[in-house]
Amino acid sequence: MRVHLLLLLTMCSAVLVASVAGTRSYSLRGEWRVRSGNGSLELPGMVPGCVHSALLQQGLIQDPYYRFNDLNYRWISLDNWTYSIEFKTPLNISKWQKVNLIFEGVDTVSSILFNNVTIGKTDNMFIRYSFDITSIIRDVNSIELHFQSAVSYAAQQSKAHTRYEVPPNCPPPVQKGECHVNFIRKEQCSFSWDWGPSFPTQGIWKDVRIEAFNICHLNYFTFSPKYDSTAQEWNLEIESSFDVVSSKPVGGRVTIAIPKLQTEQTYNIELQHGERIVELVVKINKNIAVETWWPHGHGNQTGYNMTILFELDGGLNIENSAKVYFRTVELVEEPIKGSPGLSFYFRINGFPIFLKGSNWIPADSFQDRVTSDVLRLLLQSVVDANMNALRVWGGGIYEQDEFYALCDELGIMVWQDFLFASALYPADQRFLDSVRTEVVHQVRRLKSHPSIIIWSGNNENEAALMMDWFLINPLHLKIYIKDYVTLYVKNIRELVLAGDTSRPFIPSSPTNGAQTMAEGGVSHNPNSNHYGDVHFYNYICDCWNWMVFPKARFVSEYGYQSWPSFSTLEKVSSKNDWSYNSKFSLHRQHHKGGNKEMLHQAKFHFKLPQSTDPLRKFKDTIYLTQVTQAQCVKTETEFYLRSRSEIVGGKGHSMGALYWQLNDIWQAPSWASLEYGGKWKMLHYFAQRFFAPLLPVGFEDRDVFHVYGVSDLHTDCNATLTVRVHTWSSLEPLCSLVMGPFVIKAGQAVPLYKEPVRKLLGCGNCTRKSCVLSFYLSTERKLFSPTNYHFLSSPKDAVGLLKAQITANITQQGDTFVFDLETSAVAPFVWLDVGSIPGRFSDNGFLMTEKTRTVLFYPWKPTSKRELEQSLHVTSLTDIY
Repeated sequence: MRVHLLLLLTMCSAVLVASVAGTRSYSLRGEWRVRSGNGSLELPGMVPGCVHSALLQQGLIQDPYYRFNDLNYRWISLDNWTYSIEFKTPLNISKWQKVNLIFEGVDTVSSILFNNVTIGKTDNMFIRYSFDITSIIRDVNSIELHFQSAVSYAAQQSKAHTRYEVPPNCPPPVQKGECHVNFIRKEQCSFSWDWGPSFPTQGIWKDVRIEAFNICHLNYFTFSPKYDSTAQEWNLEIESSFDVVSSKPVGGRVTIAIPKLQTEQTYNIELQHGERIVELVVKINKNIAVETWWPHGHGNQTGYNMTILFELDGGLNIENSAKVYFRTVELVEEPIKGSPGLSFYFRINGFPIFLKGSNWIPADSFQDRVTSDVLRLLLQSVVDANMNALRVWGGGIYEQDEFYALCDELGIMVWQDFLFASALYPADQRFLDSVRTEVVHQVRRLKSHPSIIIWSGNNENEAALMMDWFLINPLHLKIYIKDYVTLYVKNIRELVLAGDTSRPFIPSSPTNGAQTMAEGGVSHNPNSNHYGDVHFYNYICDCWNWMVFPKARFVSEYGYQSWPSFSTLEKVSSKNDWSYNSKFSLHRQHHKGGNKEMLHQAKFHFKLPQSTDPLRKFKDTIYLTQVTQAQCVKTETEFYLRSRSEIVGGKGHSMGALYWQLNDIWQAPSWASLEYGGKWKMLHYFAQRFFAPLLPVGFEDRDVFHVYGVSDLHTDCNATLTVRVHTWSSLEPLCSLVMGPFVIKAGQAVPLYKEPVRKLLGCGNCTRKSCVLSFYLSTERKLFSPTNYHFLSSPKDAVGLLKAQITANITQQGDTFVFDLETSAVAPFVWLDVGSIPGRFSDNGFLMTEKTRTVLFYPWKPTSKRELEQSLHVTSLTDIY
């Protein structure tokens, strides 16, 4: 039954904070007992938490990330553990009509006993479980969760699927992982990935509590915004679910108030016995000014405080408060003049926005270590690098509420995958039923967040199927296609569209979007440059050659690997591990041939480290992999940025660049720009520059140097372009060319300048090998864009490049430290490293063409000038030769 009310006001999405009178909630967070399968090991374990964390907290194991412990501790995941607790009920049971035991998240396969009575089973990490314990709760109670190893459960489910194989069976051997993860609704990367370890955890990973109530209980409360463009007014659909235990109808009223919008409305309601949903369609007067929520860099993230109060029979008051936001999102897929196919871009509040950002993976293998502080540090680094979007990748988890609340607050758009990744999946009824419950729950939980702008059915599964990643039997192709469409189109898509019409849905990433649906849910070429989004990786070709990259509509994955800094690796390794070809280095690399690929790419343009000191050589190699990664992703990203406003050969109109990947799950080589713990790699400093709101992009085509002006501003901009020719052997520019002013259109990439390279060399009277270009945009003689650069030859061939002596004088201004740098020569890729002191620089990894430069350091924890001086190490390119 649904109760529909029409109210004359509106709101938008948010995070909910409940204050419920008439319901007693008793948290069971805290210390439980954890017991191994044969009972030989019993210990305290915190909830929320997992077995690994319990063992670590009791000193029974080392840090699971230390050296080879992912292999040494494999036994933990293979055992069947039990969680148990005894407690006194802090309420008079006889006074309550219904009592529920609620688990917000169980990881993953368990049988639950309450007072030795089996009350249910769990097999999905992403579902909220609620059990009626009214008839069995006593004054003193016991709970036991008997877990089955996720590894053995997945193997059993795979074995039971006898009609046909569902690949892949196991991950590649280099990942050192577990098999059949596609048969269990659990964090897919917990069985290993090409950037992460195998730690299939067991435990109660979210909140657990007992709730007792009379008359009725509010199960959930969610809402989403709608804008009626015809009436030019906002609507908000509010949905509240009640469990009514009263045998008589429950009457009352609901009052909704938004003080800043001077709105308060009260309406009568009546609830019948059973599960009941109350739907409120709320409107706001179009004459009242409402500020919209904007992505970072495009406007404010304005929200409004709202309260909703249910006053029901029996003196029952149920109140919720929420931060509500207004924004519209459209995925625009329409014909483009001069190009086959369709566009693929997002309009937020009617404005086309280029998505600049990265891909998010779980921040830790052990979610109890992912605190609010950890999330804020990582997400603040997103906006500090001028990003406006993250794709929550489909092999991880639906993130905790705090993650999405922070994205709302910071203006980070979220592309949310459903959690299926790089595999085919079964489509038997039991699996589908579990997935359906998961999807309904997660859509309800998350749809109130304005930051989420799109749902995506999976990661790469359409491509895996149609491009035959798993070499499947052609006789079974129709079966696999049928299963795919059943799971993602006929189930997930239909549930999403029924539960949330405020944002678009696509069945996969990459996908051809509307074209994929026109072809029945799968496309013959899901990675087409003419439709949808693409994923692109190429580690063999020279990444400085922009012609390698796809001129696609939207690029949602691309990237290159690097190693994390030595200070990060040092925490989980020993002296024997500190070389590029050590057993540890090979063990940590989960991408086949990854260590060789990094050096292969580096050798195109750089000399490899030459030190005879093994430790120095290892540190220099780490530095060079970060230089190479940063320069590769810079080149590729700038190609996508400048492709937004043009069609060349029927391709272009690129409107999104989300590189792979933002963060690390442990200390290892990966595609990340943030190391485990949050330290910025060189790539992240590069991203801060190449994602700037106004950027000059330079490139060569047939010996002609071009500069585009790329703008993410909402208004046209008059800008002057300055191009300087530098010689490697001097800190004084050979010549400086000032051109413009140019009109750079809002949200576009505009060609500003082109000149044969020989003419530029003539300006400076130099050669390709002896010179380098820098260029920037300014307005009213003020520096407005980052200074960009263009190498006229590979740095390994540079003539006149001297070894720079760089000194730093450190002073303190409040909580910020000022590094005044001075160099004796032009220095490429200057890298300031303060070891394990947490914080970030205002800039790093830069080309230093001037004698002095000032850089700020923002510490994340208290530190001192002395500590920074003792820890500082400055490296530039020639230091590794």
